[in-house]
Amino acid sequence: MRLAIDTNCYRDFCEGNESTLHVLQTADLILMPFPVLAELRAGFSCGTLAHQNERVLSLFLDRERVDMLLADEQTTFHYGRLYAQLRKQGTPIPTNDLWIASLVVQHRLTLFTRDDHFRNLPQIPTI
Repeated sequence: MRLAIDTNCYRDFCEGNESTLHVLQTADLILMPFPVLAELRAGFSCGTLAHQNERVLSLFLDRERVDMLLADEQTTFHYGRLYAQLRKQGTPIPTNDLWIASLVVQHRLTLFTRDDHFRNLPQIPTI
């Protein structure tokens, strides 16, 4: 399974949540969308453990089955379609989550998240 990880599930991983660890251990590939990395680093910069948190994140990103997921021009077409869908449904989601959703759709991934608002996008498989 090719898995995109959301910010809340990365935090669960850091806290040693057993069910999160199990999902990540069974994934063939774990992709961290760039907005997740940005959210994490924003949180680190506001906390007192920034250096420690950055070290743990670097170790996570250096794992063989983990990679970054960046946007490109094709991502923007998915973003536009998903934005229009959510607006028509009357179910907007935060901008960073819209970028995550766009990347997940573009790369045909499963999203590992605890955020319920992704349910408003039935084309995105979630765990």
